[in-house]
Amino acid sequence: MSDRILIVEDEREIAELLAAYVEKAGFEVVRAGTVQDAIRAHSQSNPALVLLDIGLPGGDGIDVLTAIRRRVDTPVIMITAHDDEITKLSSLRIGADDYIVKPFSPSEVVERIRAVLRRTHGSTSRRTLSVGPLRIELDARLVQCQAADGDAFVSLSLTPSEFGILAHMARHPRRAFSRAELLEAASPDSEAYDRVVDSHLSKLRQKLAAAGCTDMIEPVRGLGYRLWSQC
Repeated sequence: MSDRILIVEDEREIAELLAAYVEKAGFEVVRAGTVQDAIRAHSQSNPALVLLDIGLPGGDGIDVLTAIRRRVDTPVIMITAHDDEITKLSSLRIGADDYIVKPFSPSEVVERIRAVLRRTHGSTSRRTLSVGPLRIELDARLVQCQAADGDAFVSLSLTPSEFGILAHMARHPRRAFSRAELLEAASPDSEAYDRVVDSHLSKLRQKLAAAGCTDMIEPVRGLGYRLWSQC
């Protein structure tokens, strides 16, 4: 079966043009035109990649990207009519893989799709994150810590917020994250204070230590936390 591409675009002519070129390149196409339809289509179709317009009815593409990143690490290419640095950086920070500005060449979009799939296809690096003895299976939402003898794995029971924080940090081990960034990873729609992250991290560190992954999360003075391992 060909790779399935989800095209999220509310402008009919653009959506049809993209679909024609993507199908001609040998991909299967699924289309959506609103935020809710996009989230539903992603969940139901399990696409290999998402082409995601930022300006959508019912919200915007950032909402869709955030919803996708809560669940899985499907490659996402953002498409927008606005070439502003803030939107681009926000998209990439949340987890977009590429960023295309309108007007664009449909042929170039197809090549961007192929390039992103080449980086991600056939690899478990996006689906499974490993940091030292810690292993995170994103699709299964499973976190395991390898025992000191290197054989058995101990599974951790994490809340959705704890999983979101840990997975976010594991994508960039050794990087220092602010509390605001980690709060966004834990609960993108939350209005809680940044210090709530301290509570999440305290419980997460206790669970990691109990499973044998000791001292993997450390505080960064004046900023937040980082995940790392000496292994």
